[in-house]
Amino acid sequence: MIDFGKRLKALRVQAGFTQEQLAERTGVSKSIISCYERYQCYPSLEHLVKLSEMFHVSTDYLLGLEHNAIDVSGLDEADIELVSQVVDYFRKKNQK
Repeated sequence: MIDFGKRLKALRVQAGFTQEQLAERTGVSKSIISCYERYQCYPSLEHLVKLSEMFHVSTDYLLGLEHNAIDVSGLDEADIELVSQVVDYFRKKNQK
């Protein structure tokens, strides 16, 4: 769970949510979201699942156990390779 706070904040910012907006959407207080992002506390299993569903990532990703934030389940190898190439293209483009 080392990366949980950092990953949650990155997903929240990417989605354009303030801490208060995320709190409202998930049914907790803004101070709880702040605690999560500052590694002062961790969510319950129920809240962890709610966050993963909201951001369309796995719970493993939120917990830092998986480094791939894109859910490729249900895709065949060719589709996964294509998604990987698109991600690489945009990563290189944004490094310029």
